[in-house]
Amino acid sequence: MTAVPPAGPFVVIHRDKELMAQATAARLITAVVDAQAAGGAASVVLTGGRNGNGLLAALAGSPARDAVDWGRLDVWWGDERFLPHGHPDRNDTQARAALLDAVPLDPARVHPMPASDGPHGDDPDAAAESYAAELAAAAGPFDVLLLGVGPDTHIASLFPGHPAAEVTDRTVVAVREAPKPPPTRISLTLPVINSAGEVWLLAAGEDKARAVATALGGDDAAPAARAAGARTLWLLDEAAAADLPAAA
Repeated sequence: MTAVPPAGPFVVIHRDKELMAQATAARLITAVVDAQAAGGAASVVLTGGRNGNGLLAALAGSPARDAVDWGRLDVWWGDERFLPHGHPDRNDTQARAALLDAVPLDPARVHPMPASDGPHGDDPDAAAESYAAELAAAAGPFDVLLLGVGPDTHIASLFPGHPAAEVTDRTVVAVREAPKPPPTRISLTLPVINSAGEVWLLAAGEDKARAVATALGGDDAAPAARAAGARTLWLLDEAAAADLPAAA
């Protein structure tokens, strides 16, 4: 493992995606335990996709997972595909299969984004407003907010050039006509993402290399370039880091 400190965020590069998932799981356990020791509870925002789900699977398999007091952990999501409850493409469905159903979480502290067959029906704006109200009722900022980085530099469901990526007056937004399926989604906005104590951006694989280099190069057209918490970590494998300048 090598660490490369660019201007601003801290970048950690692992040999491959498996090691990246395992090391990030260990890092997340430590962050949650520290937050619980300091404040009694902790809050984490999950991300979907192959890297987010790989992290959760690694956490499920970690012998250190029992260091977490799962009953004092609040779980949120950064975005969601606006599909029916239990749909296999929903991020919360995948997260439950990878980890959440295997640990003793307090159901009242698990906060999935509304489904398209929920109380708001097929109205993503109403669903987004409902999730924003739930966020507003929560105490304090997120301790750790996880983001996968897409090959186009998208984070959550904020895509480059899409109006949702420019929203600053709401914490949660409905996303229509997303450039990847499904076209209708719900997403946290950049202001609430950037209010987190720690923002961790995950990318693995050669198909992410250009996006990583673009975002870390400071291109403001890239949503990933604009994600920054009080502390910001980029967690990569060597393939995703291939286009970064060599460390001095």
